[in-house]
Amino acid sequence: MSDTTSFIETAQGSAEDGDRWFAVHTLPHREFGAAKQLEFQGYRPFLPLHWKTVRHARRFRTIKAPFFPRYLFLRLNLARDRWRSVNGTFGVSRLVMAGDLPMPVPHGIVEALAEITDSGGVLTFSSLMQPGQKVRILTGPFAERIGELRHADDKNRVQILLDVMGVQVTVRATTQALAPVA
Repeated sequence: MSDTTSFIETAQGSAEDGDRWFAVHTLPHREFGAAKQLEFQGYRPFLPLHWKTVRHARRFRTIKAPFFPRYLFLRLNLARDRWRSVNGTFGVSRLVMAGDLPMPVPHGIVEALAEITDSGGVLTFSSLMQPGQKVRILTGPFAERIGELRHADDKNRVQILLDVMGVQVTVRATTQALAPVA
């Protein structure tokens, strides 16, 4: 079983009595390592990912990147688990706290993210998007541009209407390359 698959199964699994999701603030660019270290310690992390285009030395690469940079989620039971050791884990900055105790993530948020996560750990927003809706392009040469979803087919292909230098242009992409704009 792959690491990302275990994150998803953990997020979708049933909660035991007292188990809650908590946010963990990580060190910069250490989300994957922190999740791995927490898993080695017996904790149950969940790291939602998305496809992201990065540019380096005039080249574009599409990579899996954390959807929430510098954050991951961790399932804990504060009465049972030694949660203070999380702060000493490699790659972890600290648990997000409310006073002297970790602050739980509101019910349903992590579970909703897990429901739209594919087997590779990547969030897929296709079920949340409708024609006419504003969407953000996540990958490719138009990364971070906002357009209008015009058409989607059953093979995860979409057409987006973009405004490029004052001209309306239709761009084709896949649903994995998009996120709805709130």
